Amino acid sequence: MIYFLSDAHLGSLLVKDKRAHEKKLVDWLDHVKADATVIYLLGDIFDFWFEYKTVVPKGFVRVLGKLAELTDAGIEIHFFIGNHDIWTFGYLEKEVGLIVHKKPYTVKLGNKNFYLAHGDGISANDHGFKFIRKIFHSDTAQKLFRLVPAQLGQNFGYNWSKNNRLKHQEYDSKYLGEDKEPLVLFAKKHIQEYGVDFMIFGHRHIALDLQLKENKRVVILGDFVKQFSYGVFDGGNFSLEYFGSEQ
Repeated sequence: MIYFLSDAHLGSLLVKDKRAHEKKLVDWLDHVKADATVIYLLGDIFDFWFEYKTVVPKGFVRVLGKLAELTDAGIEIHFFIGNHDIWTFGYLEKEVGLIVHKKPYTVKLGNKNFYLAHGDGISANDHGFKFIRKIFHSDTAQKLFRLVPAQLGQNFGYNWSKNNRLKHQEYDSKYLGEDKEPLVLFAKKHIQEYGVDFMIFGHRHIALDLQLKENKRVVILGDFVKQFSYGVFDGGNFSLEYFGSEQ
């Protein structure tokens, strides 16, 4: 089986019980490890992640250990940076065994072709977000941020994320409709051009599996904060599932 999950936002200041939240993701990894051949983590697994030269964010020991256990067992795990966990510079690859993607990725799985991406920066109208995103991806900005003491940097990152989430929480939980949803519009425009059967995204915190023309589909994975949704592909069929409902 091939699994897809996004937007766990581990460490978020908006999650009351961070230990229970982390444990639920560990439980999910335990749940899928029996038959998983590949796992795709499509961004914002961490609410804020910035690696200094000799320091990584405090916490997440159980999740990182479980991911390392699975990669050591031969399960391929792909980690896509989101707009909250952009700043990974080798630790997740070297210590945990993840395959890190900083750009969208196209791959054939079973008898289908997939376009995989977190999904941020796609809306042509969101100029403010695109400006911030450009700064966050800037090598110069990242080098300057490393000069900030780690504790101050972490506090800034988590508080920025909290304020941003509160500011956009209504948008983030509402499907805008087939004619307005940015990721759906992007898929409609490009799915034929890219020659894929599925376009799968995270980012929007809505669970959506929408069939387009010629049996092509766009999927938004929801989140692992409130919905605990994820995708499953068995080589021929794809479905959205909800962790807890099958237990």
